[in-house]
Amino acid sequence: MLKKKIVVGSRDSKLAVMQTELVMKEIKKANPEIELELVTLKTTGDLILDKTLDKIGGKGLFVKELDQALIDGRIDIAVHSLKDMPMEENEDLPIVALPKRGDPRDALILPNNNLNQHFLSNVGSSSYRRQLQLKDLYENINTSSVRGNIITRLAKLDRGEYSALILAAAGLLRVGLEDRISKYFSVEEIIPSAGQGVLSVQARRDLDCSFLKTINDEVTTYAATAERSFVRTLNGGCSSPIAAYATVSGNELKLMGLYFDEETKEHAVDSIIGDVKKAESLGYELALRMKGNLE
Repeated sequence: MLKKKIVVGSRDSKLAVMQTELVMKEIKKANPEIELELVTLKTTGDLILDKTLDKIGGKGLFVKELDQALIDGRIDIAVHSLKDMPMEENEDLPIVALPKRGDPRDALILPNNNLNQHFLSNVGSSSYRRQLQLKDLYENINTSSVRGNIITRLAKLDRGEYSALILAAAGLLRVGLEDRISKYFSVEEIIPSAGQGVLSVQARRDLDCSFLKTINDEVTTYAATAERSFVRTLNGGCSSPIAAYATVSGNELKLMGLYFDEETKEHAVDSIIGDVKKAESLGYELALRMKGNLE
């Protein structure tokens, strides 16, 4: 039976809350009779900021506390950035809706919002995926790790700790900071993280989620399925410089992938085109093909 009140869980960062409120607004528009309540929680990933994610347990650190709140019944659904979700889905806490994708691109942020070559000296990015592809674009670039929420990272940039930052464009746009973006990298220049720009709604398996039907976007779901399948097949964790981005045109899906061989330190980019209904198998096929070509 459909509940009349839905408690929605979110990380307590400004971006997470604003993104969750966007989803709540869409739910309310489609289901005006449902009462929604927002509950925020600090996650381990938000609290430990002096280490890179691969040193403290990976992507799951942004969802663990919300997963427990779902299991305990303290919240009914949780809203996450899909790129923060582990690639192996929890059968008891499935992803039940993916709203229409936001901007998937990465963005360059400079202290003075003026694109020039000084940013080569020290670019803040904790993503090996971004670091690897930046070095393909700019031969002499230097990168270093940066943690914290968007506001914290921008403050470090403006204090001179970094000469530039690379961040997901979607987050900056959602919190109204588009004026800080100096350059958008095309998805060919820097292939995004699987699911970048996508918000996901997670719920307990026994919850009636019919109220989410109208906010789920089919095209986004196909693209995300292919991207996550690619990364999952390659056992790509948050520290692996693996990337995937899919587009859908009619019944056709095109998936681009970046694969990095940990042993040889070589990387390659390739793509595959096929039927959208075969999104998961396309991701699997491209991953195996690229892995075979580099071994």
